[in-house]
Amino acid sequence: MKRILLVATMLVSLLGLMAQSGSITKPADFFGFEPGSDRNLFTYEQLIQYLEQLDGESPRLKLEEIGNSPMGKPMYIAFISSEENIKNLEALKEINRELALNSTLEKDKLKGMISEGKVFVLATLSMHSTEVGPSQSSSLIAYDFATTTDEKKLEWLNNVVYMMVPCHNPDGMDMIVENYKKNRGTKYEGASLPQVYHKYVGHDNNRDFVILTQDDNRAIARIYNQTWFPQVMVEKHQMGSTGTRYFVPPNHDPVAENVPAGVFHWGGVFGQHMATDMTAEGLAGVSQHYVFDDYWPGSTETCIWKNVIGFLTEAASARTATPIYIEPTELRVSGKGLSEYKKSINMLLPWEGGWWRLGDIVEYEIVSTMSIIKTASLYREDILDFRNRMCREQVEKGRTEAPYYYIMPEKQHDPGELVNLVNLMKEHGVEVYELTGEMELDGKLYKSGDVVIPLAQPFRAFIKEVLEAQEFPERHYTPGGILIKPYDITSWSLPLHRYVTSHEIDTRSKELEAKLSVIDGEYDLSEPLEMEVHAMVVPVSANESYRAAFNALELGLKVERLKEAVEMKAVSYGKGSFIIYHDSKKKGDWEAVLEALPFQPGLISDKRTLKSVLLELPRIALVETYFHDMDAGWTRYVFDTYHIPFTVLHPDQFPEKDLADKFDVIIFPDNDKSILMTGKRKSGDSYYMGSYHPDYVKGMDKKGFEKLMTFSDQGGIILAWGRSANLFEGILKIKQKDEEEEFQLPFRDISPELTKAGLYVAGSLVKINLNGDHPLTLGMPESIGVFSRGRPVFRTSIPMFDMDRRVIGTYPEKEILMSGYASNEEKMGNQAAMIWMKKGKGQFVFYGFNPQFRASTQTSFKLLFNAILLDKME
Repeated sequence: MKRILLVATMLVSLLGLMAQSGSITKPADFFGFEPGSDRNLFTYEQLIQYLEQLDGESPRLKLEEIGNSPMGKPMYIAFISSEENIKNLEALKEINRELALNSTLEKDKLKGMISEGKVFVLATLSMHSTEVGPSQSSSLIAYDFATTTDEKKLEWLNNVVYMMVPCHNPDGMDMIVENYKKNRGTKYEGASLPQVYHKYVGHDNNRDFVILTQDDNRAIARIYNQTWFPQVMVEKHQMGSTGTRYFVPPNHDPVAENVPAGVFHWGGVFGQHMATDMTAEGLAGVSQHYVFDDYWPGSTETCIWKNVIGFLTEAASARTATPIYIEPTELRVSGKGLSEYKKSINMLLPWEGGWWRLGDIVEYEIVSTMSIIKTASLYREDILDFRNRMCREQVEKGRTEAPYYYIMPEKQHDPGELVNLVNLMKEHGVEVYELTGEMELDGKLYKSGDVVIPLAQPFRAFIKEVLEAQEFPERHYTPGGILIKPYDITSWSLPLHRYVTSHEIDTRSKELEAKLSVIDGEYDLSEPLEMEVHAMVVPVSANESYRAAFNALELGLKVERLKEAVEMKAVSYGKGSFIIYHDSKKKGDWEAVLEALPFQPGLISDKRTLKSVLLELPRIALVETYFHDMDAGWTRYVFDTYHIPFTVLHPDQFPEKDLADKFDVIIFPDNDKSILMTGKRKSGDSYYMGSYHPDYVKGMDKKGFEKLMTFSDQGGIILAWGRSANLFEGILKIKQKDEEEEFQLPFRDISPELTKAGLYVAGSLVKINLNGDHPLTLGMPESIGVFSRGRPVFRTSIPMFDMDRRVIGTYPEKEILMSGYASNEEKMGNQAAMIWMKKGKGQFVFYGFNPQFRASTQTSFKLLFNAILLDKME
């Protein structure tokens, strides 16, 4: 009888599932095509509408809003699991938090949480919007799990909560889909988008997870920093078309030495299961230990420094949604892990070539995702236990191994950057404290209010990684052989990049720990306004002072700059500091500027006379090419967040513009001279075509450059950094009425010679000494670190006729590298890193470094801001 009842119960359950699957909308019925089919793409809005429909139709899926994209589109997680787990999400969320953060769980309580808990797998899809496959596959995966009657998959859903962010970059997804559809059916089908696929940073959105500048990335980071604390995270990408078909972990060397070994081991477990399962399904070309290292933080995988088992997958690309045919002779691999496209331990089943379609990518994505969820289910208890073990081990390591604390004095050259650093660390889920009394430690006196970050925290690895100076782990292909070069940059030290004094403490002190008070809420150094004021004075040493001044000008308030240093209430305000005047008609605006300041300004209650000059913002043109110009995008981001107005100017617009009539300053972010001049990339003496529509393969050409030189001749200011400075080398010409004047600016870039001599700088922070007696260095210390790739390096010469030059920044002779990796860096010693030149009324400022690199080098921001505010030559 019991057996009959059991069979009847199972039959009722199965019939219920079948009825449910019949009532759930299929993706093809909703979109009007099968996702992954040739030349078909849906938009972000259509994807979310479909998932909203599934949310209403299936008890196995719940859609939750998590934030907004930079352009204001709502972002979501789709929680996919069993009906019981979906109903129980809040309780499971609390278990996740306890396992991630509680290092003192009693054994019985821990055992109970492991028994009750589920593995939460976070997947972020298609952050790079040309990599359309992961997002296009998401609806199929969601539908499969919503309707499945497969007992194995149902077991997975009982053990796992799949947290799918259906698109990491909603703005870019819509841009790419719109661009593809515009060209679909024409000979330019599959042409590249002639801009970054993001409001600001394009592909560099996967370089932002230390500094968290972009709204979409902040929404994603909150998931593992503050809210859901998943145990596993995968970011889904695509790569080039002619290499392996798919990459799964483990990654290649080098690896981050602060990350616990177990995190990498578990990534390897997931990768091996993917490789096994995908190969068993006949999916060829799966590679491991190839190309991608696990060294630098900045990608979504920064979660591995926070005890999350994090990894990425990469699929070979089609031409967006257009199939491509790849000849076997065109298949290539190189570098880390694979030197020949042949069967090897890192690619056991090579793909033989042929047609490659979006549908293939979607299939690989579905199978790899199923494997990840299966693996998480298979090792559920081990993974949950591992998460809390990592928490306990990291806290204990912080108590027993140096360093024990980082201490940052409250008094800083730039107090605003201390405030910003503290709030950033808090956003990362790090506990930050302040001293409640004076004490001496390791021969230094620390005062009440100084900031302390102990390392006895679950996220110890992250704290140490971003607060210490970086030392690249040199690994070689053979003993003493070729260096395994880093995949991306090698420096991200927050104190060094922000010029915040920070002391690494290698002695544990119970006295210090007794004097710590946790900083709750947002940290700032401001005080309530308790007096009537005529104006505020903000120091030139602080980036936030520039932000306040630019914001005040934007709001129509009067702003002046001090012509000489003054002292107010024992506080010195250097030459170039800003006076922001109160305006009774704009009281709310003035108070808003004051409220936004993270530190206390000087307050003037009377109409005293200070030696100052009225500040006016120049008319700025920011040059941005059509070629996914990320450095220009980062510059736009910095300018927008600092309230600096500008006009984007494309190189092909130069010939038709009266530049001198419309602009005072023209800025060239880092870009190839050939792209700026011709709209084409150049390799050696040859130009080669890109994948852009011909309407966008244009540069400024000779006529546009003539307009640029006329702009300079009429008193314009030109700023350029990185490769863009090469535009202005050699013989230049200015047309004046019927005459043509030839001249050569007194500088040249010597970095090609230094590179041939062995100079290599792998995206590092290097030291420069600054000329303190110049308007460009107002508010700057004597020396700073700047972000450099070892090019350009300038050498100036004695000028002729109506030209002049000043070296603003110089590499020291020794101890050049501050953080990261460089070889033979002494070859840069005593060479110019930043120069100012003039020709007639025109001024040029060239930087051998990116002053705003990825919005992460606040130490050099003022060198850019001061250049914008240079006085014109009379």
